[in-house]
Amino acid sequence: MSQFKRSVAVLLLVVLCVGCDQLTKGAAQQYLAFEPPHSWFHDTIRLEYAENRGAFLSLGGGLSKELRIFLFQVFPAIWLVALALYLLFARSPSMLFTVAWCLVLSGGAGNLLDRVLHDGHVVDFMNLGIGSLRTGIFNVADVCITSGVVLLIVQAVWPHQPALPSELQR
Repeated sequence: MSQFKRSVAVLLLVVLCVGCDQLTKGAAQQYLAFEPPHSWFHDTIRLEYAENRGAFLSLGGGLSKELRIFLFQVFPAIWLVALALYLLFARSPSMLFTVAWCLVLSGGAGNLLDRVLHDGHVVDFMNLGIGSLRTGIFNVADVCITSGVVLLIVQAVWPHQPALPSELQR
């Protein structure tokens, strides 16, 4: 795949993921805030509005505002810019590697955008579980990040992928 086509694919994937994330967070704010949780399949899937000032599972939410801005906005912004530049201009070892890091970039950008637009917090609204065994409340950006990390682990465990047919490599 040419560098130009790969860069377009990177930008398209990031725009689609961030757009989906922001759209669903907007819907959550409009339809779930100040409402009781909505539940389906015997409470296996739950939509519940939450605002998270911390990181994963609200870690760091109790830190001072200044420290949270540095840890959750400034540092990630620098890291995300560096990752975006790498994805756009460096030769990637594989398409799976590129897609995985695009998902991480997209999720990070979606949550960073939330923090900038919403006074330092991220909108979360999805929760899964069976009985008392439940996930934390999360959002589409978190799904993107997790999916990207899983793909990176898959590539690390099974580094040799079958070659793509020549018509797909163009």
